[in-house]
Amino acid sequence: MNKKELLDCQKRIAPYIHKTPVLSSRSINKIAGAMLFFKCENFQRMGAYKMRGATNAILQLTDVQRQGGVVTHSSGNFAQALALAAKSLGVNAHIVMPTSAPMVKKIGVMEYGARIYECEPTLKARNAMADSIAKETGATFIHPSNDEKVIVGQGTAALELLMDHDDLEAIFCPVGGGGLIAGSALAANYFGKNCKVYGAEPFEADDAYRSLKSGKIEDNITVNTIADGLRTTLGDKNFPIIQKHVVGIIRVTEEEIIGAMRLIWERMKIIVEPSSAVALAGLLREKEKFKGQKIGIIISGGNVDLGKLPFKENFNSYP
Repeated sequence: MNKKELLDCQKRIAPYIHKTPVLSSRSINKIAGAMLFFKCENFQRMGAYKMRGATNAILQLTDVQRQGGVVTHSSGNFAQALALAAKSLGVNAHIVMPTSAPMVKKIGVMEYGARIYECEPTLKARNAMADSIAKETGATFIHPSNDEKVIVGQGTAALELLMDHDDLEAIFCPVGGGGLIAGSALAANYFGKNCKVYGAEPFEADDAYRSLKSGKIEDNITVNTIADGLRTTLGDKNFPIIQKHVVGIIRVTEEEIIGAMRLIWERMKIIVEPSSAVALAGLLREKEKFKGQKIGIIISGGNVDLGKLPFKENFNSYP
């Protein structure tokens, strides 16, 4: 995956996605002690950056593959992304979702016309059902994060951010399956000026942190986190990119995630999901290290179940 592939991808997917805005907040800058630039993928089609990778993957299928349809497994955002991308391109989509997936994301998938297959909330169950559907229907499996075409597509968010602000000193991304941070790291490597990439993830799902420490892909010990989009693990295609280009991963508590989420809602007046808030929470946890710097933050999505908001009266982790 090289510089040309990122530029070609950006051009390829442009008719099917939004070029999302970059926002700043003086009050959050003051709290962080840095100048922050938020790439707002919560304003992307279907509400998350994953529309980019899903669209790129489908666009590069052969005509025969498109006729057979596509299949994936996802707890929500990639499920919606593949469903909408498939609908936009006239392709049938089969989506395996764990029973624990948020209802708001299941509804989104159904509204985009894809067929949902529910399974137990384990990676083994998700893979088994997706494999079965692929064999039964002839659909092409597209992995949510461990697919080179998906990784390149996700990297176009950071590419756009760097085109708007080419002097960023660092970019922060939430880390789940690894597609976003791998793509962002490639974009920073090719288009940044010594721009470092950091990941952030919950202590309750810290497989990526431990993977970088051990040098091999680790499983999650727990997934007891409000950041439902970050409960997955890294893959053999994105992990080498992360090892090579990501400076480090910062772990955050559930309270820090909720506090950062509330901070964005209150100060920026935009809706972000818990997984998105993890990136800001990571920066704030180690803000002394980044004082005075220009930092990009990828707001990964805004698909929130409004019936299950985590905010409590008088709760805010940041002054």
